[in-house]
Amino acid sequence: MAHEGHMVLSLMGRESRDPTSVNGFYQWELLAQALMTMVSEGIVEEEKVDSFNAPYYACCYEELKMVIEKEGSFMVNSHKTYEIDWDEGMELEIRGEGFARAMRAVVESILEYHFGSPIMDDLFRRYAQLVDHHLSNARAKLITLIISLVKRH
Repeated sequence: MAHEGHMVLSLMGRESRDPTSVNGFYQWELLAQALMTMVSEGIVEEEKVDSFNAPYYACCYEELKMVIEKEGSFMVNSHKTYEIDWDEGMELEIRGEGFARAMRAVVESILEYHFGSPIMDDLFRRYAQLVDHHLSNARAKLITLIISLVKRH
């Protein structure tokens, strides 16, 4: 990259410095609940769930800025944080299903590799129900961080 070249990063994040904040991981908590229900019904082995590790971490802006500054190749030019409702633009009747389809598009290959393809339809049907229930009781949002960087000398 050329000196003073620009790069823009867009990634999932969280607003709070607290890594346990709900907006950083709750979509994964609901997926875990769906899997544990399948464990209780004997469909999935508990050891499989215990050994699953999703490669996901939602950082806050301050954490990302610290890593960028420590690495030293770039400086932060500007940043913005956007909130997007889980059910943004979805009709009320299908919001759980809609969010589950979006999540499935992102994580199905990882889940399928670990748990096998036969459970995927059932898993995401259960997940859609849990998401729908959650959205009927609370507003849920995803946080997107947009960071503009400039290459240092």
